[in-house]
Amino acid sequence: MDLYTLNLGELKFRRVCGGNNNEDGEGESCVEIAPIPGVPNAFAVRDSKNPDAGTLRFTGDELRATGMTTV
Repeated sequence: MDLYTLNLGELKFRRVCGGNNNEDGEGESCVEIAPIPGVPNAFAVRDSKNPDAGTLRFTGDELRATGMTTV
């Protein structure tokens, strides 16, 4: 299934943070993630600082392969 052909409608995003985003360790990298309705084990991910930039879509297996353990 091509996740990008789905109409996402209204999603309920939650913020997930982790990892440093600069050399001195004074910050975290954050994204927002939401399950895609009607599709088991599929998620939309967007930038927490710029949510209007759009979403990327992943299966849970793809996200877990990157080390994201909160899915």
